[in-house]
Amino acid sequence: MEQPQTERRLAAIMVADMYGYSRLMEADEPGVIERQKKHRKELIDPEILRNHGRIIKSTGDGLLVEFSSAKDSVQCAINIQKEMVSREANVDSEQRILYRIGINVGDIVLDGDDIFGDGVNVAARLEGLAEPGAVCISDAVHQLVLHITDADFVDMGSQRVKNIARAIGVWQWTPNSSSTEPDIPSVAHTQRVGFCFSSDGAQLAWSSLGCGIPVLKAPNWFNHIEYEWRVPAWNGLLQEMIRRFQFVRFDQRGNGLSDWDVDEISADAMIADMTAVADAAELDRFGLFSLSQGCAFSVRLAAEFPEKVRFLILCGGYARGMLHRGSPDQEAMLSAFETMIRQGWGSPLPTYRQVFTSMFMTGAAPDQTASFDELMRISASPENAVRIFHMNNEIDVSKLAPLVKAPTLVLHCRDDARIPFDEGRRLAALIPNAQFVALEGKSHILFPGTPAFDGLLSHIDQFLADLPDT
Repeated sequence: MEQPQTERRLAAIMVADMYGYSRLMEADEPGVIERQKKHRKELIDPEILRNHGRIIKSTGDGLLVEFSSAKDSVQCAINIQKEMVSREANVDSEQRILYRIGINVGDIVLDGDDIFGDGVNVAARLEGLAEPGAVCISDAVHQLVLHITDADFVDMGSQRVKNIARAIGVWQWTPNSSSTEPDIPSVAHTQRVGFCFSSDGAQLAWSSLGCGIPVLKAPNWFNHIEYEWRVPAWNGLLQEMIRRFQFVRFDQRGNGLSDWDVDEISADAMIADMTAVADAAELDRFGLFSLSQGCAFSVRLAAEFPEKVRFLILCGGYARGMLHRGSPDQEAMLSAFETMIRQGWGSPLPTYRQVFTSMFMTGAAPDQTASFDELMRISASPENAVRIFHMNNEIDVSKLAPLVKAPTLVLHCRDDARIPFDEGRRLAALIPNAQFVALEGKSHILFPGTPAFDGLLSHIDQFLADLPDT
C-alpha cells in the first residue's frame, strides 16, 4: 500500500510570544488576560488578516502564523510592534505587555492544520533572540525584503541557537531602530571564523587575527567573536591586541557561536577547550591574555602545560571564585546576581541593565553600556548564563598558581566594582615572581579613553620588551 506523500511548501513563518508572561500573570492575571484579548481582537488578528496571514495556532501568550509573502510577514510584525507602543504606553513599565517576534522563510511540512519543519524551528529561535518589542528576521528574509521595505534592520551578525546546528544570520528591528551601523574597524571584516571540536565533541568557534607573538585569549563572562566588533568596549581592546600579537580567541561552550547544547560546562571542560583551540590554530608555544575569570583558567593551563605557555597577562582576575572567598558579602552578591540572571536576562528595563552593567563598566557612556548589555543578552540563554556563572564562582586555582613558571603580569583597577582589588593582589602573590600593577579606575571592563586602558597598554608593552627571547 502506498504511503501518502508528505506535503511541503515554502512559506514565511512568524512566531510571536509575550515577554515575561508568567511574571505578568502572577502580578495581575485578570488584567493581563483582558488586555491580551483586546490586543488580539483590535490589533493583532486584524493586522494578520490584512497582510494575508493564516494563524496556525495560538496559546495564551503566543502565535504561529504562516504567510505566503516575506514582505507581508515583516510588514505585519512591524505594524503590530509599532502600535503596541502606544497601546501600552499608560501601563507601568514593569507590567507592559511586550511581544517578541521572529520571522523566517523556509521549507515547512503540513500535517492537517498544523505545520512543522526547519522554517518553523528557526522562526521560533529568532523570536527568542528578539528584544521585547522587537522583530528578528533571518538573513534569508532580509535579502527578500531589503529593497521593498523602508524599515531599518540592524545586523546582529551570526547567532547560534538551541537545537539548530548551523549559525543563523540575524537582523533586528526595534521601534527605535536606525540603519546607521556602529563604527566597525576595517580589520573586523578580514576576520574568518573557524570551528574545531573539544575532547568531548563540543564544537567551538574561534578566530585568529594579527601576525605578532602568538597569544591565546581565555574566555571571560560572555563572548561572541563576531558581535564583539559592534561593542565599543571590546573593539578598541581587540584592535590594540591585534597590533601586538597573533591574537587567537574563541567563544566558550554554551555561548556565542560555539555549541550551546552541551552536557558539561566546567573548569575541566574549559581547559580542554583552550587546548583544542590552541591545537586548531597550530599554536606551539604561546602567551595567554586573560580578563576577569579567564585569569583563573589561564593559571591552570600554565600550571598543567608549562611547555606550552610562554607568558601570562592577567587583568582584573582572581584565583578563587566567590564561593571560596569566605565572605558573607560576596556570597550575598552571588545569590542576588544569580536571581537577576534568572529573572531579568535580556530585559529592556533600565533596572536590569544597571545591575548587569554598572559593575562591569563603571563610568561608561550610555551607548557603551547598552551595547555591552546586548552582547550579554544575545550571547547565551538564561540557562547557560547561570551555568557559566556557577562555573566561574566555583573555580579555585590557589594551589596551582605557585606552580606557574612563565613570566606573569597581573593588572587590576584599585576600585574595581566587580572583582575586589585584594583578589587581584592575592593572585599576583600566589604566582612566583609575578609583576603586579595597580591601575587607576573603577571599571572592571577597560575601554578606550580612560587612564586604566592607557595604563594597561603601556604596561603590556614594557612587559613584552622585558621578556626573555626563549
